[in-house]
Amino acid sequence: MAGIPGAARAYIAGAALAAAACALPALAPASATPWGSVALLAGLYAFCESPARSRLLAGTANRVTGRPAGARAAGGAPPAPAGCYFPVLLAAALLLPPAAAALVAVPGALFSPVGDRRPARPRRVWRAARLALAVWAAARTAALLGGPAAVDRTPDLPYALLPAGAAVLVFCVVLTALDGGILATAERVPPRAAWRGILGRSLAAHAAHGLVGLMTAVLWRSPYGWPAALFTLLPMYVTCWAYTQYHRERAAHQATIRALVQAVDLKDTYTRGHSERVGRASVMIGRELGMDEDRLEVLRFAGTLHDVGKIGVPTRVLRKDGPLTREERRIIELHPEYGHEVVRGIGFLGEARSAILHHHERLDGKGYPYGLRGAEIPEPARVVAVADAFDAMTSTRSYSRARPVPAALAELARCAGTQFDPAMVDALTRALARHGWEATVTSDEPLPSPAGPPVLRALREGPTDPGATGGGAVGHGPARGASRRGEP
Repeated sequence: MAGIPGAARAYIAGAALAAAACALPALAPASATPWGSVALLAGLYAFCESPARSRLLAGTANRVTGRPAGARAAGGAPPAPAGCYFPVLLAAALLLPPAAAALVAVPGALFSPVGDRRPARPRRVWRAARLALAVWAAARTAALLGGPAAVDRTPDLPYALLPAGAAVLVFCVVLTALDGGILATAERVPPRAAWRGILGRSLAAHAAHGLVGLMTAVLWRSPYGWPAALFTLLPMYVTCWAYTQYHRERAAHQATIRALVQAVDLKDTYTRGHSERVGRASVMIGRELGMDEDRLEVLRFAGTLHDVGKIGVPTRVLRKDGPLTREERRIIELHPEYGHEVVRGIGFLGEARSAILHHHERLDGKGYPYGLRGAEIPEPARVVAVADAFDAMTSTRSYSRARPVPAALAELARCAGTQFDPAMVDALTRALARHGWEATVTSDEPLPSPAGPPVLRALREGPTDPGATGGGAVGHGPARGASRRGEP
């Protein structure tokens, strides 16, 4: 278990010992353990977690999508999503005594692959222990509420909903408690944050798993026996396949975003890491405004890619040390339009494309590229504008030192109503009060004199031709913090 913190090793060992104590009564000679059912359920769960299941799923996906036999999509055969086959475990909790139910998850958890995550052995032990404890607790709860008896009486199926629901809740709570503990010990997540949000994110999914598990248990106890219960594999299979395709598509989206951001970072090292932080700040603003998850994803894309148009700006202009000519200034001001051209064919970006195009507009109409005013500026663009200016002011760069967060917020408030949407500034202020912010150095180059290189001073003085940008500063942020790259 080298490489794992001592606290995490002790935590995993304690969980493993607790799981063994829970399962031990099933191994006693005098126990009435239904080994046939245990073996069938354990074998079913082990198959669901095995590479054979992944190959079968990938083969079927090839047939559905028309790829040749043996073809593999990017990234190889899809792995089983975490929790996709929990209905098997929840069915075991309703069908078996608690000690026997705890054994169902062990073979599949111990022998399923862990990919390239190392060390593999403690990961397998941890996975087996946490599932065994959760299933034991769920089975214990169901037994106390008469779950097995209700499942045995098919006409009384509605009475099984209470013990099944309670078992699902306990299953979810135990997994949440255990997972928070491993985050605190292995990943050193602060205790206040380790358990935050885990239960809420998983409860709905586990409720759906519980319904499928209840259906499996009822069919298992029907006159047709366990073969009828295998029909529940079909909805689980379809769900798992759809889930895998969804996450594969999301992985492709993330790879596209990363490639574009890396291209910008390679060209303009002054803003290294700036794009990711603007995406994070944009999501904080959107969440404070009550936006749904789909719009938050749009904001994250928009913030991360807002400067992708720098790909179209000549490197000699981006890295020029001397004053910019009027033509060079206009070239830099074209980067929002270049960015829009780069991403216009990427359908999944949605509204993020308009944010990339308009994130340098100002409420007073003095921004660029089109001089839009007020509500003419798309909402995502107004969000990204504030996030962009805030990160620029709070990051140490090669040409300026970071401002403290309160000073940056005060500057944003001063410019609210002229450059920035006041609602977005207020939302960022509330979000930072709640979650805080970590300013980051974005360039490895040493800081110059406070005045900055000549090219920086030229841009801070504003455009030489006010009509070229509607009379506003080149940067979208406050004029005192404008940079030579069209940023705040």
